[in-house]
Amino acid sequence: MDLSYSAEDLAFRDEVRAYLAENLPERISDVVCSGAELTKEIIEEWHAILNKRGWLATIWPKEFGGPGWSPVQKHIFEEECCRAYAPRIVPFGLNMLGPVLQVFGSKEQQDHYLPRILDGTDWWCQGYSEPGAGSDLASLKTRAERDGDEWVINGQKTWTTLGQFADWIFCLCRTDPDAKNQEGISFILVDMATPGIEVRPIKLIEGGYEVNEIFFTDVRVPVGNLVGKENKGWTIAKFLLTHERTGIAGVGFSMQSLEEVKAIARKTMRGGKPLIEDPLFAARVAQAEIDLEAMKITNLRMLFKAQEQGAPGPETSLLKIKGTVINQELKDLARRALGPAAAPFPGHITEGNLMFGPADTEHNAARYFNNRKTSIFGGSNEIQRNIVTKTMLEL
Repeated sequence: MDLSYSAEDLAFRDEVRAYLAENLPERISDVVCSGAELTKEIIEEWHAILNKRGWLATIWPKEFGGPGWSPVQKHIFEEECCRAYAPRIVPFGLNMLGPVLQVFGSKEQQDHYLPRILDGTDWWCQGYSEPGAGSDLASLKTRAERDGDEWVINGQKTWTTLGQFADWIFCLCRTDPDAKNQEGISFILVDMATPGIEVRPIKLIEGGYEVNEIFFTDVRVPVGNLVGKENKGWTIAKFLLTHERTGIAGVGFSMQSLEEVKAIARKTMRGGKPLIEDPLFAARVAQAEIDLEAMKITNLRMLFKAQEQGAPGPETSLLKIKGTVINQELKDLARRALGPAAAPFPGHITEGNLMFGPADTEHNAARYFNNRKTSIFGGSNEIQRNIVTKTMLEL
């Protein structure tokens, strides 16, 4: 497998760069660059811009409205979007539920939900984690009981990212309480406007409200909102998580972070010389860059395999582990390079602190706090190592 870019790939990269330069509003890239919180309106605006060009659902095949890109093109697009400080595409509808419906959904579900994901009619969130079921997701307790033509759902989900904006939630619910943990779970779509749903935002350490608790009390959902077969939701859950873990690896975002770290270290003076010339600091940067280059190659290998098989395999656990470790290392290097200047949070920008301002932004170390969670969500790195051991090493 030749991992170098072909002439066609380079031409595609030029096309993406030109499109972003012309169509990504500067006021939006400034928000991303400064580390400030992205509003729902900004995200929806950027989604609409990409959808108009047919570049929103990057992993969807053409028959469902995607661009039908090769793995290399997907990689190039992500890389260039990060380089231009474009908002990250919200993955829940596009990169998680969309592929699930394309493989497991009925024709009616595909025809109804997929176009609404693309045009922004429906904003989705993920109902997986619970207070007692995070990395051990199979121990979830939220119940869905059949009552005629409806499911009646009771329980609680937590850490629901951007759930305060969502129109719909895809939920894992226990539909057979007597079955083993991985059995008896079903994948159900729920309208967030249904009576009995309560959303409580959770304030994070940097002051934002990215995640939520969601409570279900006698929530009635049509039977037709079941995706796939009853009690077979664990198969769907695993399929979805492979897509999530590939995205969490964030190769493009780490490449962006690496350049930010280098730029900061060139400006920061320690002992009368730029920090980038400090042997210990430079060695850490070099090691992170080496690891990142290796992960880029691994990421492309995974994308090629996914294209052949129709879905990523358990190898995505490797990407998730290494990707989050590299990204956290880069954020830590930036925090160390900034020193006292790392203290301000987004929105605490002052006129004399241009490093955090849109005019000259290179990094906002407040991202460091939020970034600590990446080695936990999507299945903690400890759990991912178990998956690698069981499914790949066959030990």
